[in-house]
Amino acid sequence: MNIKAIKYLSPITFYLLAYLSFTQTGLIVWGTLLYAFLLIPITELLIAPNKKNMDKAEEEVAKKDTTYDYMLYCFVVLQYGALYLFLHSFQAAALTPWDIAGRVVAMGLLCGVFGINVAHELGHRNNVFEQTLAKALLLTSLYIHFFIEHNKGHHKNVATPQDPSSARYNEPVYTFFFRTIFYSYLSAWHIANDEIEKKAYQFYIGKMK
Repeated sequence: MNIKAIKYLSPITFYLLAYLSFTQTGLIVWGTLLYAFLLIPITELLIAPNKKNMDKAEEEVAKKDTTYDYMLYCFVVLQYGALYLFLHSFQAAALTPWDIAGRVVAMGLLCGVFGINVAHELGHRNNVFEQTLAKALLLTSLYIHFFIEHNKGHHKNVATPQDPSSARYNEPVYTFFFRTIFYSYLSAWHIANDEIEKKAYQFYIGKMK
């Protein structure tokens, strides 16, 4: 096993904190949020960044190292485990609105960090297995249309008016937030419909021949 790759397992700390959020009550249920938006940013300000990149030889070795792939697969299992625990946690009695909100935020962070980011990486892979894992992760975020729109829409129309995932010049962040969610979904529908029509036409031509 590649020992150097172990450092990339540090995001598992999110799952450990989320576990506490889903099993405890009180201030600790907000630990995941405080960790993500307070502790990590402060730590990054105090620790000097490593500016060294891999050279081409190191990149080739890393590409062939399956350790990194298995680590990504591991996050898929953890994500579904966390989702089960999150849903099951609401059976607990006497949860306050504060506790419920903290658990929802914790699961939301997991969906953003892993349900979309890791799915983004796996969605760019060329084999069906890894693409299926990408879709499974996106499903936990209810954002599975990202797989279609990102790969077949965003990469084709990036930074153009046809790309819902690119912010406009001087566009307010909250305007972009709502626009990208709504129009990304519509874009995915258009892409999927066009592909279905094309495949149906090709099938019909094939039958005629």
